[in-house]
Amino acid sequence: MARESESGLPIEPVYGPDDLAGWDAAEKLGAPGQYPFTRGVYPSMYTGRPWTMRQYAGFGTATESNARYKQLIANGTMGLSVAFDLPTQMGHDSDAPIAHGEVGKVGVAIDSVEDMRVLFGGIPLDKVSTSMTINAPAALLLLMYQLVGEEQGVSADKLTGTIQNDVLKEYIARGTYIFPPKPSLRLIADIFKYCKAEIPKWNTISISGYHMAEAGASPAQEIAFTLADGIEYVRTAVAAGMDVDDFAPRLSFFFVARTTILEEVAKFRAARRIWARVMRDEFGAKNPKSLMLRFHTQTAGVQLTAQQPEVNLVRVAVQGLAAVLGGTQSLHTNSFDEAIALPTDKSARLALRTQQVLAYETDVTATVDPFAGSYVIEKMTDEVEQVALELMHKVEELGGAVTAIEHGFQKNEIERSAYRIAQETDSGERVVVGVNRFQLEAEEPYEPLRVDPAIEAQQAERLAKLRAERDQETVDAALSALKKAAAGEDNVLYPMKDALRARATVGEVCNALREIWGTYVPSDAF
Repeated sequence: MARESESGLPIEPVYGPDDLAGWDAAEKLGAPGQYPFTRGVYPSMYTGRPWTMRQYAGFGTATESNARYKQLIANGTMGLSVAFDLPTQMGHDSDAPIAHGEVGKVGVAIDSVEDMRVLFGGIPLDKVSTSMTINAPAALLLLMYQLVGEEQGVSADKLTGTIQNDVLKEYIARGTYIFPPKPSLRLIADIFKYCKAEIPKWNTISISGYHMAEAGASPAQEIAFTLADGIEYVRTAVAAGMDVDDFAPRLSFFFVARTTILEEVAKFRAARRIWARVMRDEFGAKNPKSLMLRFHTQTAGVQLTAQQPEVNLVRVAVQGLAAVLGGTQSLHTNSFDEAIALPTDKSARLALRTQQVLAYETDVTATVDPFAGSYVIEKMTDEVEQVALELMHKVEELGGAVTAIEHGFQKNEIERSAYRIAQETDSGERVVVGVNRFQLEAEEPYEPLRVDPAIEAQQAERLAKLRAERDQETVDAALSALKKAAAGEDNVLYPMKDALRARATVGEVCNALREIWGTYVPSDAF
């Protein structure tokens, strides 16, 4: 009896030549680093150098997170990846009533450029690549990073990294939105233009399927809805007057890696192929770099278990292998204790060591695209691609990603997939080791990392001191200029940078934009 993949497609016990009858290798595969990039975006892939090992970290205060970053760098991390707390993600200051109880909990609290200065103190910004998982207020965090770089004497053209900046998936799966879709897309277009002129090596957006997968999306849904969002962003930038080849080479993507290695490899290959064709055929991109789907991968947090947490070490190793075999450009491996709490120093180091074992002790980096030509991989790639294209067509029929979001299409599809997974787990049809099979009678005790609740008061004190010491007239004038730009057509990032340099806070800048653009209220809230 055939098993089903995560996308609900049959997996046959045996595959052979008949499964690829009429299959055109030249059209489907190409060479590594060449259209349609099925085999990877670079000719040599990991045979020249491994992927970027980018560990995601951030908690409590900027001082605590800075110490963790320095430990990760000392342990061999090639790039930093910043987690922000919920108030920062939602554009609120730490002393705002709505922030109570959440300051520093799921990431680092950043209220002003002064916190950003502490966060990257002693870390040369021209030597590291930094990814920031921030969406609605992404412009603010990028500008604060640029300001800190200027203070270090690092010119903006030397800064490298990524802001996630993918607000559409927030409406679909995650919920940390601020403004309605239309002004949010305008802000993203302003970021594209600003970075082209001011920070040319920066990746301006990381279009994310990871959070959809965490919400229950299947692999086919993950790439379909992510690529549909990508199409919406490209259309927005083109409508704003940009040439596609001026910004498309800086687009990047963010996917999950599950324990189902074969389908995950097929998913990554299908995503590259679809994106290359869309960029060439729909948008007329001429630069080969515009056709390349470059992506970061994170192992699947949703598959980690609080039961027998050490088993997560095995899961993460398998998921990391899936990402590498699928051709990722950078990778974050989760710590085994993240289903319980924030990772400890030791568990974060073990997660990084997992990547280092894959890179330096296995032979998966010795040859480009080890699975090319595999009957099962090529068949599964075709099948995942077909399902994804059908979903993307449905999004287009509804009028594009934004209109489909307003209809609740993506959210409903993902919820159906999540419900199926929950049913299969509850019935035991889907085995989760330590949860519904192979349980222990009593779990061994584990002491998690805890965030000090006093951080909220400490951040409030820092904010009170900042407001007392800054030139308030300068702040007010900068915020007025920001509101004027937001109400008109000027790029908002230039007055926003002036406001942040004057030590306006994240909350104050976002509130100024809320006055002009309003806030998003989902239709199902009525």
